[in-house]
Amino acid sequence: MIWLAQSSGQLPATSCTPKHEYTQRPITLGACSCELAAYHPMQSGFVTLAGRSNVGKSTLLNALVGTKAAITSPMPQTTRTPIRGILNDPRGQAVIIDAPGIFESSHGPLTRRVNEAAREALRGVNLIVYVMDPTRDVGTEEHRIATLVRGANVPVILAINKADLPPRDRKWRAQYLELVPEPVAIHDVSATRQQHLKPLVDDIFAHLPEGERLYPAEQRADVPKIFWIAELIREKIFLIMTDEIPYTTTVRVDGIEERENGTLAIAARIVTNHARYKKMLIGAGGKRIKQIGQMARKDLEVTFQRNVFLELHVVVDEKWTMR
Repeated sequence: MIWLAQSSGQLPATSCTPKHEYTQRPITLGACSCELAAYHPMQSGFVTLAGRSNVGKSTLLNALVGTKAAITSPMPQTTRTPIRGILNDPRGQAVIIDAPGIFESSHGPLTRRVNEAAREALRGVNLIVYVMDPTRDVGTEEHRIATLVRGANVPVILAINKADLPPRDRKWRAQYLELVPEPVAIHDVSATRQQHLKPLVDDIFAHLPEGERLYPAEQRADVPKIFWIAELIREKIFLIMTDEIPYTTTVRVDGIEERENGTLAIAARIVTNHARYKKMLIGAGGKRIKQIGQMARKDLEVTFQRNVFLELHVVVDEKWTMR
């Protein structure tokens, strides 16, 4: 089950973590090899998954941390806010930030905020994993991201995604390698099939500084519950609406209540900025909003291990993207 933060997502105090952590490893003294408790410093730090919109960063995050920390869809600009997943390992802990992709084909207030969030996610981190999709030609957005990555002045690992595809489909791989001249490592991975991830994880910990865990060892995501529920509903909107999706759509959770029978009752609004989008989201006879609710409820019940009653409404707020 995913751990969901109950707060606003700020880093928890680290006083609850052990001051020293060590692992068992054999030490040879002369001709005698014996098992001693040897101090082994922990590695801990922040890692940003950077890359173009829709290259598989969120899928890779979920694969690395072993839970659904970030929503995913085939549509670009699914991730709007940096999401923190937590990779726990005997060697330490990596807080992995799923950064939004840079989006240049639109210049509205929502896109400007998303682009700024992507830039902010590259600041103050210990390591960048630059995720690339070699099935797509290198374009203006990619060059913009590469410039930001190179300017971050931290070690960079290249994660060339879609390694499960044949070389003829990954024909732009060589061009992507030219974007960052001196990465500390290059890994061909498959986020969807979770292939070749162990060498990537090894290099992540090899390039993190020594430090204590920032979160409890069993926690795998730092995502406030209300935010995660809203994101899950938005994911289903993207999956069901596909090419018809109004990107100026968000979700607000108005209330969560646990009923006497154990059912979790959730009330949420789907907010869009135009009346025509409201009609699209509701669908003929309410068919689409019903599909969205059913898909979201199934995932919520798996996550919370209980029955969920989900009440959805669609409302129009013409200025929500400006706030």
